[in-house]
Amino acid sequence: MSKDIPHLRATATSKQLIVNGEPFLVLGAELQNSSLTSAAYMRGVWGKLKDAHINTVLGCVTWEHIEPEEGKFDFAELDQIVTDARAHGLRLVLLWFGSFKNGLSTYAPSWVKTNSKRFPRAKLRKAGGELAIADVVSIFHSEAQQCDARAFSKLMAHLKHIDEGHFTVIMVQVENECGLLGDSRDGSQAAERCFNQPVPAELMDSLHERWDKLRPELRQNLTNFRQRQASNQSWAEVFGKSPQTDEIFMAYHYAKYIEGVASAGKAVYELPLYHNVWLPAGGDDADPSMPVVAGGGQRPGEYPSGGGTPNVIDIWQISAPTLEFIAPDIYVADYITMCTKYRHRNQALFIPEQRRDEYGARRIWASIGCYEAIGTSPFGIDTVDLADNSFVRHYKLLSQVSSHVLQAQREHQCFGFFFDELRPDGTDPSPAKMISFGSWNLVIERSFVFGRPSAGSGMVIHKGDDRFLLLGWGYQVSYTHRSAPFTGLLRFDELEYDSSSKKLQKLRELNGDETRSGKSTVMPSESPDYGGFPIAITIPARTAIAMVEVYALEDEQD
Repeated sequence: MSKDIPHLRATATSKQLIVNGEPFLVLGAELQNSSLTSAAYMRGVWGKLKDAHINTVLGCVTWEHIEPEEGKFDFAELDQIVTDARAHGLRLVLLWFGSFKNGLSTYAPSWVKTNSKRFPRAKLRKAGGELAIADVVSIFHSEAQQCDARAFSKLMAHLKHIDEGHFTVIMVQVENECGLLGDSRDGSQAAERCFNQPVPAELMDSLHERWDKLRPELRQNLTNFRQRQASNQSWAEVFGKSPQTDEIFMAYHYAKYIEGVASAGKAVYELPLYHNVWLPAGGDDADPSMPVVAGGGQRPGEYPSGGGTPNVIDIWQISAPTLEFIAPDIYVADYITMCTKYRHRNQALFIPEQRRDEYGARRIWASIGCYEAIGTSPFGIDTVDLADNSFVRHYKLLSQVSSHVLQAQREHQCFGFFFDELRPDGTDPSPAKMISFGSWNLVIERSFVFGRPSAGSGMVIHKGDDRFLLLGWGYQVSYTHRSAPFTGLLRFDELEYDSSSKKLQKLRELNGDETRSGKSTVMPSESPDYGGFPIAITIPARTAIAMVEVYALEDEQD
């Protein structure tokens, strides 16, 4: 057993998750909301997850389940869950559903839900001055936070007792997609009093100090703040009256609430902690393939107001320092845009929830290869049959080459990408990619076929000098030297993973048609479309791993 508690270690350009003293790439999968509350249910799931080449399972531990009566804790079910995950060689990221789950308090214990005097609810402002009771505890009263923090610290202490040294549990998510739904801010009397009090000096000072490095989305909402530069004034006086000010106000107080819970747990067991975010739908950051109805809307309150969205992620980083990172749940937003925004201030990128279809699966190569993600996790994976699980082939390949990927991340020598399906009219939504390593310029494009090109995804890893490791399907790479006028291919070897040695070894040498007569290295799709052409010059993908060595010639005078 190891005594090295899982933690994040800084690299030259990011951070990596360290488990048992070694870098670890999370090939994760999140279960349906309540699946991990039942060890009996999970007995029929563990094997399927293992067969899908998943190495880390994300699932809930709920406040109502471990503390059904105040002060009386029951961890028996959790103990069995951890034991069974360990027996299957799987890691766990536990999701603490305490005060908040998707902007609501539906997983709080009954003794919290039914005692609104002790645990007051947030109030939603309606037309005519009416206030409606929200299905969420108010963050402007301390009792719920204190009880939540006590329960979370009990959970962390128990994990330390049963799992330290094994480290089956490698991270914990603190709450889930918090924020207020139905209004841009809490309209209760306690919240109004807080809104009319002076903005805390710590927040004011931090915003001034970090001004040049704040997210542009936040800076554009701080015009009034920059103009006034006054202290001892209310939130509306400092930031102006707007839904954006409401969101800043709620973000600060939600982050402080989560910080109180997280710090209580971290004090007893120092596992990495993070919080996840329900992203706005629509607007410039939208994924065009997803309907807006799938994710709420663009205005605070249509999505949980105060959650760690890009326009207030700075508020969270300032106010919840115990959290290692803020993590985006990417369903309706553009994947690449969110990867960029959630590397803010060099925080680690982890995607705890995303689409579970092939469209989502091929995007993980970009997050891992370009944004140095510590891992990804499709949601609802336990209700997908193994044969229909789009992540199986991607995770299988990544599990075989993870050591190469992790090394390349540390050295900033990898590039991940994807090509989506052609549009019905035949136009291409995914242009060619260009990247440079050392003296070499690479162009990555869809692999050539006589018929209809397929979707593709993968990664190029620069192994030093003139060598590149290619991973994936459905693309081809051409190479030019920065100064030499001629470039050629010296070797193009298909590799396979040897499970006994856990190393890559050469399977066969490729040339001729497999290189388009020396023009490029082709990583074909699994079922290339020959388009009726009578000569099968394109081979189907087999291992999806290849090593190429290129060379360059100077123009010698006769």
